[in-house]
Amino acid sequence: MATKRSKKIPSQKRKPIRKKQKRSSKAKKRNVWMFLLKLFAVGFILFFIFFMAVYLGFTGHVPSSNQLNDIKNPQASEVFSEDGRLLGRYYIENRSNVQFDEISPNVINALIATEDARFYEHRGIDEIALMRVLFKTILLQDKSAGGGSTLSQQVAKNLFPRNDLWVFSMPVNKLREAIIAYRLERIYTKEEILTLYLNTVPFGENIFGIEVAAERFFSKSPKNLTVDESAVLVGMLKANYSYNPRINPERSKERRNVVINQMIANGFLEEAQGAVFKEKPLGVKYRRISYNEGPAPYFVEMLKSELMEWCSNNTKENGEPYNLFTDGLRVKTTLNYDFQYFAQQSVKEYMENLQNVFDNHWGKTEPWRGKPNILKSAIHRSERYKKMTKAGKTQEQIDQAFNSKIKTTFFTYQGLEQVETTPLDSIKHYLRLLNAGFLAIEPSTGALKAWVGGIDFRFFKYDHVLSARQVGSTFKPFVYLAALEDGQSPFEYYPNEKKVYEDYQDWSPSNSHGEYTGYYSMEGALSQSLNTVAVDVMMKTGIEKTIETCRELGLEADLPEFPSLALGVASISLKDLLFAYATMLNQGTRVEPNYLVSISDNKGNRLVEYKREPATRTSLNGVNCQIITHMLESVVNGGTGSSIRNTYQISGDFAGKTGTTQNQSDGWFIGLTPELVTGCWVGAEDPGIHFRTIKYGQGAYMALPIVGKFYSKLYRDARYKTMQYADFPSLDNGLLADLAIPHYREFYDLDDKDNLIERIFAGKSKEEKLKEVKNPEKKEKKKVWEVIKGIFKKKK
Repeated sequence: MATKRSKKIPSQKRKPIRKKQKRSSKAKKRNVWMFLLKLFAVGFILFFIFFMAVYLGFTGHVPSSNQLNDIKNPQASEVFSEDGRLLGRYYIENRSNVQFDEISPNVINALIATEDARFYEHRGIDEIALMRVLFKTILLQDKSAGGGSTLSQQVAKNLFPRNDLWVFSMPVNKLREAIIAYRLERIYTKEEILTLYLNTVPFGENIFGIEVAAERFFSKSPKNLTVDESAVLVGMLKANYSYNPRINPERSKERRNVVINQMIANGFLEEAQGAVFKEKPLGVKYRRISYNEGPAPYFVEMLKSELMEWCSNNTKENGEPYNLFTDGLRVKTTLNYDFQYFAQQSVKEYMENLQNVFDNHWGKTEPWRGKPNILKSAIHRSERYKKMTKAGKTQEQIDQAFNSKIKTTFFTYQGLEQVETTPLDSIKHYLRLLNAGFLAIEPSTGALKAWVGGIDFRFFKYDHVLSARQVGSTFKPFVYLAALEDGQSPFEYYPNEKKVYEDYQDWSPSNSHGEYTGYYSMEGALSQSLNTVAVDVMMKTGIEKTIETCRELGLEADLPEFPSLALGVASISLKDLLFAYATMLNQGTRVEPNYLVSISDNKGNRLVEYKREPATRTSLNGVNCQIITHMLESVVNGGTGSSIRNTYQISGDFAGKTGTTQNQSDGWFIGLTPELVTGCWVGAEDPGIHFRTIKYGQGAYMALPIVGKFYSKLYRDARYKTMQYADFPSLDNGLLADLAIPHYREFYDLDDKDNLIERIFAGKSKEEKLKEVKNPEKKEKKKVWEVIKGIFKKKK
């Protein structure tokens, strides 16, 4: 019994031990589950708090659905030509918006294939992509697995920049973008989200949006992008700089082919099609259109102050004034895009050649040799000098700074050049450069058609369409017009002799060729640009009468009451000079500058339409104006501007005038056709820098070729070649015949004069003719020219 009892005791003792173990195991499991549950609960609460903190905007603004309904992002205002082509922009961020149907399907396909293959399947957040990121990218460290952000989330990131929240930046910003993306998907269609994305995504070089990118890298609209071009631009989104086709063409091509492979993999392209596109060259056609570059930067700059004033005086629906730099205004102008292109090309081509001539002309000699004040003034005008002076630096410190090496960018006609030089040598480099201004206007309306204010707006801000320079012989037509208005005869001859004007400090004008023989008609003297005759004619007319005529032409510049006025010592802008010529071409009718057509908002709604100012009929005689235009035709038909015909082969009605100022500081040429008034000025920024000889420094050499090139390009274009067949308004046939007198006579005496008068006053006795010529005031106080006009007046 004892043995049995002893056997049972151990078994009875073992049973409660197993129960205890089971209970302990269950308790542990329960405790683990409780811990996990609590951990989950705490985690959930923490996530909920975190989520709500983000959702409610404590970690940064989260736009509401109402705010997302009216998404606003800075949008460049754009300036367009008369035919709707882009001339330039005003912006904080260089971006422009397009509609979905203005984007090539190739861009859409490339974007979806590369950035968000499940775009049409998710609702803003792609859970499958997130899982891939979790396991492959984070756990397996596979960086090629791709990101988890959908296009909708990227739109959120583009529209609402991320906040810097230290170690919490990534989770907070990702959650914030997910919330915004989800809201976006509830408000906008998939097409609208794609459009939002492509309008806001950065492409580097401070440009945003597919329109600006397509324009810059391929010189076309986004609607016309091919598969390979679309792949290049979409490929840039991964790394703007690394895959920039201009900076890193090889990398860009590799990335483009990766995008094409993605398009094949996602069914947007057949394998064979993709192979063809992958073999194509990049085909980049780089063109910058920005605030200070593009087809018309000087014109765009000229418009800015007027447009800003309009913005400050006009308000949007919400009562805020328009902002030129953020509201995406669309400004239509009168400029002709093709004319502007021809003008810019003409300036660039010829100025590059002229600069080479100028550099060879001076060689290693500095053009300001013997004129130390020129260099000194240039130094004092520099920003570096002004800043150092303002900071209280000594002259020794300033001199040291100007002679210390720096890295900078030089303008050259071969492109921008990175150099290591001193600030002093940089100033010398730019002092040697010649500059130019070109303008073309429509005389009948005053519409500006082409505007080139200088050789490069990035480096030369001074606009030489608006800058006032001495105009030289381009002033002489106004002198002869004043003479005709005063009653002087266009059939008179004037001695080409050197005179001394004692009442004006014994001043004596000289001719550029140094010849003083024979007699010239008005037309002959104007065509050969004789200084002696121009001054003689003005002194007979009177300086005051000449100035009065100039005021009628619209010239408001300061006109010195001195005989040298006839030679163009007055400083007048190219713009004002051309409008004075336009008044003559219009037979005395003055038009105002006209350049703005309309302003629209970013949705295309017209905000304002500009009406042209009515023309003003001046007191100038229309026939006299026609006679001057007729005389100016002789300038290009054998006169100082004959290379217009001989060298540039410009046909059709054409009138013009060359101009050269003292010391060859300024070269001018004005070219007139029935439908255009054009003009060009060429010279250095400082008048003290110039050619040493009249051979190169005259207007016929410096400025005329640019006008000649412009018309040559214009008339070769099939769209504009008919312009050369337009005619100037015709003069009365009788008057035209009588104007056909010899330009030059070696001798001129009373008998010659009698013979000339015989032609004009046929049917009257010699005494009567002479009496009318010598004493016109005794016959009803009519002047000679009034009598002549009466002869050719048509009978009713």
